[in-house]
Amino acid sequence: MTETPDRRRRKLHGRRVGKPLKPRQAALIETLLPRIRVPVARDAGGRVLPLDPAGLFGRPMTGLRLEIGFGGGEHLAARAAECPDTGFIGCEPFLNGAAKMLAQIEAGGLANVRVWDGDARDVLDALPDGAIDQVDLLYPDPWPKLRHHKRRFVQADTRDALARTMKPGALLCVATDIPDYARWTLQQLVPDRRFRWLARTAADWRTPFPGWPGTRYEAKALKAGRVPVYLTFRREA
Repeated sequence: MTETPDRRRRKLHGRRVGKPLKPRQAALIETLLPRIRVPVARDAGGRVLPLDPAGLFGRPMTGLRLEIGFGGGEHLAARAAECPDTGFIGCEPFLNGAAKMLAQIEAGGLANVRVWDGDARDVLDALPDGAIDQVDLLYPDPWPKLRHHKRRFVQADTRDALARTMKPGALLCVATDIPDYARWTLQQLVPDRRFRWLARTAADWRTPFPGWPGTRYEAKALKAGRVPVYLTFRREA
């Protein structure tokens, strides 16, 4: 387990709240979220305490998937519905997005989803080695300004955290409509022997992931004329 000292309590950039929540959304934040929130905790020294994935869902699961920045939650909800025996952890610090996801969890009776309304890196710090079967990073904030590139999710430290927590053979799926972010991701991951980019032809990274339900952000990107890229990496043994 990687210890996380207090100095690594990172600043979380970006908005936490947008428009005022609707009464039903606010109620779900108050009632449902505490019941299904991932119990990330720290000791007195600020170190993240180990998290036992087997105890998160109240029953055994056949696998564990992590979605980082689920936005409005439409992809996460669709995947969780089609794989009820897989446990899903969704991370989204934007409260309005988390509220939308909670509404879908309630409406769909999705007992296999747990939510972390904070920094996904906290969850990665808490998970044990080799816990994750798949990671989805879909349309992350590209932080286009050069001085903000250090805020991009795919960095050396998160690459190490992903490599530690992903099982050999686990998949990392990254979708983006920003060419520079796609290049950045490839530059970060391709030289790392722990990850293998699975594309053989251009069609592989132009074609959505199998069973892809799409997202509302992607629909906006397509309407604006931006072309999505779908990058799949495998965690090598």
